[in-house]
Amino acid sequence: MKIVNGQSIPNLPWEDRPAGSSEVMWRYSNNPVIPRDILPTSNSVFNSAVIPYKGEFAGVFRIDDTTRKMQLHRGFSKDGLKWNIEPNPIKFQCDVDEISEFVYGYDPRVVVIDGRYYVMWCNYYHGPTIGLAWSDDFETFHQVENAFLPFNRNGVLFPRKIDDKFVLLSRPSDSGHTPFGDIFLSQSPDLEYWGKHRWVMGPVGNSWQYTKIGGGPAPIETSEGWLMIYHGVLQSCNGFVYSAGVALLDLDEPWKVIGRAKPYVLNPRALYECVGDVANVVFPCAALCDQDSNKLAVYYGAADTVVGLAFAKVDELVDLIKKTS
Repeated sequence: MKIVNGQSIPNLPWEDRPAGSSEVMWRYSNNPVIPRDILPTSNSVFNSAVIPYKGEFAGVFRIDDTTRKMQLHRGFSKDGLKWNIEPNPIKFQCDVDEISEFVYGYDPRVVVIDGRYYVMWCNYYHGPTIGLAWSDDFETFHQVENAFLPFNRNGVLFPRKIDDKFVLLSRPSDSGHTPFGDIFLSQSPDLEYWGKHRWVMGPVGNSWQYTKIGGGPAPIETSEGWLMIYHGVLQSCNGFVYSAGVALLDLDEPWKVIGRAKPYVLNPRALYECVGDVANVVFPCAALCDQDSNKLAVYYGAADTVVGLAFAKVDELVDLIKKTS
């Protein structure tokens, strides 16, 4: 198994698996890596996207301010651990008045395709939908048409075109805190017109993911298929519980599932994951992958309050899928 079309990240944030642990994904010992009060005006920072940038790191962060408005902010880091987040939210440039009014934005993802940065987030247009923007310099962001009608969430672009088309995962939903949800895939020649919608997979009964599922970080291309980290939800007597799992998708037809690990790889256990604005949540939105070492650093929202960091190795995740699918 090898990483395909990846990149070298020699300064990838990393800690070895703790001695005596058999976990395939383990937590950073100094979590949370980003506290809720990193800005004077922030109530919480969570469900955010991080990418390599000019030998260092950049990101788009969900920050709910002290008025509880959901905003998107840029941030930069030399090591992926200590972050400087800009106090002012991103101002998207948009030529279309119909969609340019910013009501809220949350749960961003970021990918780089052919040298251009693409941002996806849950945007508002008569309900939640998938907002899209691009930037050539991570300074100016150009908003384009929303990908779908409301109601939809968890838009995740693949990190390269497939058959010369952009490919996007999403989770159609309703207007509220959706008590259902499957992952679908859609394709576009230009980021404006989306079609060839395909069902990817749905919840699994009597499991950690039996209520709903949704995409996480951008899928990672391996020689075995696209490694997809995703979140799954069960509804307990005390509310929703969000955990993270992994699946493998076909390289050429990524709506076809090759395998799907039965156990979760990360679920709420640490105090900062169990206690916060929304209890019992781990919600991965970004994964840094070093192709030379197979190492993976996963950024995830914890309890809708802070950002956590976890580590894994790509080959071990793929092996887990093969053994337990």
